[in-house]
Amino acid sequence: MNTYARFPVTLVKGQGSRVWDNAGHVYLDFISGIAVNTLGHAHPAMVAALSDQAATMLHCSNLFHIPKQQQLAEKLVALSGLGSAFFCNSGAEANEAAIKLARKYFYDQGSSRRSVISATQSFHGRLLSTLTATGQDKVKVGFDPLPPGFVHVPLNDIEALQQAVTSQTAAVLLEPLQGEGGVNIAQASYLQAVRRLCDEHGILLMLDEVQTGVGRTGSMFAFEQAGIKPDVLTLAKGLGGGVPIGALLATEKVAASFGPGTHGSTFGGNPLSCSAALTVLDVIESESLLDNVKARGEQLQQGLNALKQRFPVIQDVRGQGLLVGAQLSVDAGPIVTAARDEGLMILLAGPQVLRFLPALNVSEEEVNEALALLASTLEAQA
Repeated sequence: MNTYARFPVTLVKGQGSRVWDNAGHVYLDFISGIAVNTLGHAHPAMVAALSDQAATMLHCSNLFHIPKQQQLAEKLVALSGLGSAFFCNSGAEANEAAIKLARKYFYDQGSSRRSVISATQSFHGRLLSTLTATGQDKVKVGFDPLPPGFVHVPLNDIEALQQAVTSQTAAVLLEPLQGEGGVNIAQASYLQAVRRLCDEHGILLMLDEVQTGVGRTGSMFAFEQAGIKPDVLTLAKGLGGGVPIGALLATEKVAASFGPGTHGSTFGGNPLSCSAALTVLDVIESESLLDNVKARGEQLQQGLNALKQRFPVIQDVRGQGLLVGAQLSVDAGPIVTAARDEGLMILLAGPQVLRFLPALNVSEEEVNEALALLASTLEAQA
């Protein structure tokens, strides 16, 4: 079905931070499958892990214990400080599960709380509940009636959030950094105030780290940089390094509301996807990729700010780690197209924002190359 406005390019191969199309053209990949290819393309450890797992067992039902799934749950629980994990196939599914868990948690307490507050410009997925939670009207057109129980407030406005909380509020659902919505950062002081507000009212703080999690912002999870811990956390995208997997993490107290029959997933957490995720986490540690993300992210932002001095079309540079946005004064679409013609793959984050999402193991030389290609693009556009 014609659901994607595709670029006029057919990609057939990837290696590291480069991709090739069917005409033999090579591109520097600063999209990474939209923050998915954590280790770039064809990383040797990933190739070996998936080959070994395919030769052993691709899939079995969650009616059985799955050793790699148990290992992955233990690893994510240890890294996050939360209590239990549920595995699914995508970020939308993880956020759907989070919404269901919040409502079931209060149902189990005999409470009528069911409403979820999220932020304007947020993006939480395209299932009916998650697109309703999303704070962008464009994803909702034509899909009414939408499910009730969702409220939106501006990001970084704690007074608006306070005013939105009622006796029916079950949870606050936020992205620590809005990727698709414009690379908008939730300030650390704001997230700390939201944590206090949730504690005061006995409601759940749920963080959507589908795009920011698994090292993307320079820490394993973006919430660590605010010095807080959520009650519920969702992951996907980079967790599998290219193999579909999503995860819902929650404190033991909250997770206890999911019992047998309350939720499930046929493919979620199967041996192949869990092998991929374990490999991603192992390589992040063994190759010190969090340090690389911090260094390359700083290099990228400094380079973009230098270009801002040369090209007034760049108005602002913002982001964390290797999730970086450049706010333009013009439509960013033609810049994305022109950059691709120069050999650089980048994305939009709204109509006037360029988004840069290289692999976490991108090199210093590759970041410099990307900046040079962008400079050539902007010179030609001037």
